[in-house]
Amino acid sequence: MDAEATAPFLRHFAGLPDPRRHNVRHVFGDILTIAVLAVLCRSDDWADVVLWAQVQHEWLATFLALPNGIPSADTFRRVFARIDPGAFERCFTAWTAALSEASGGRLISIDGKTLRRSFEHAWARLGAAHLVSAWCGGDNQMVLGQLAVADKSNEITAIPRLLDLLNVKGAIVTIDAMGCQTEIAATIVGKEGDYLLAVKDNQPTLAAGVAALMNEAVLDRAKGVAGAAEHVGYFEQANGGHGRVETRRVWVTDRVGGLGEDLAGRWARLACVALVESTRRDLSDPTGKVSVERRYYISSLPRAAGAAGVGDVDAHARTVAEAIRGHWGVENNLHWRLDVSFGEDQSRLRVGHGAENFSRLRRVVLNKLRPAEGERRQSLKGKRYRCSLSREYLMQVLLRD
Repeated sequence: MDAEATAPFLRHFAGLPDPRRHNVRHVFGDILTIAVLAVLCRSDDWADVVLWAQVQHEWLATFLALPNGIPSADTFRRVFARIDPGAFERCFTAWTAALSEASGGRLISIDGKTLRRSFEHAWARLGAAHLVSAWCGGDNQMVLGQLAVADKSNEITAIPRLLDLLNVKGAIVTIDAMGCQTEIAATIVGKEGDYLLAVKDNQPTLAAGVAALMNEAVLDRAKGVAGAAEHVGYFEQANGGHGRVETRRVWVTDRVGGLGEDLAGRWARLACVALVESTRRDLSDPTGKVSVERRYYISSLPRAAGAAGVGDVDAHARTVAEAIRGHWGVENNLHWRLDVSFGEDQSRLRVGHGAENFSRLRRVVLNKLRPAEGERRQSLKGKRYRCSLSREYLMQVLLRD
């Protein structure tokens, strides 16, 4: 049963090259298997991994070779510091592709995160690992891919490389303003996906043009200008929590020609422009102060085929609004979970590719522990604890598709 559970998962990592050439005392597959199982069972550094494996030695020996017992923490540290992260990522994306078949309606959010304590020298705090991840929201709730870059400014070069590894056909790909680049938009469209890109002052000409176009579109709809109701969609949503009330109003227009042929023509299959206005009121503030923030977006997402009229443009606005809100799943469901449930920001791994590769182990485990039927109310931390207590549950997790 145990060997059967680990074999299907490890099949996707069978092509990962062993970085060792001399003094090989432990089977590479054993090292990978122990690392994944231990991280599933609440191990957050190599000392934890070894301690867990030593306690479980007798059980592990029933399906692993272990010719020289349990590897030491230094062995794990050296091996994972030297594993080629590119090869590891190709295996990882092959596995996630098998888990999540391309389908219409997927939302893929791309965003970066710095491992804050992975710096080389405490006095300078330089060289901390920065990772760019692709998160698939909705029902899948899983990491699709990850690449490391030198710092946040290098996200622009990492995003196209990450997209090359992913199947985005039929998906909406959302990226913040750092990824608002014509080449990135063209790459997504070329892979048969749609983009939704935040627009800020790093693209000053585009930002000014989008703001002017949307401000005019909002006024036209409010005044009932002829044709505005058929080309300017509107959607509103309000919710409360944490002592505040927030209202989000979204306008979308497909009149992208208003940007000018030269500007609009630079963006592959540009179909619409959007404005999100967020109004927040702090219920604890006796002055009743309200803050208002406006954000702008461009997208290749077209109105539904054959759509026309007010209801259809409003449905288009709702689709865009849901994708914009869904983008923050990469923060709430990925980055926050990695910090709270795995203590990623506290990790001090920093030798070679160690920080990046251990982070990839966390993402493997996060995907394995994604919500299953009947587990919606169970926390990620609780499921890791349950794995550490119950081998039966641990095997169930490993056998999940």
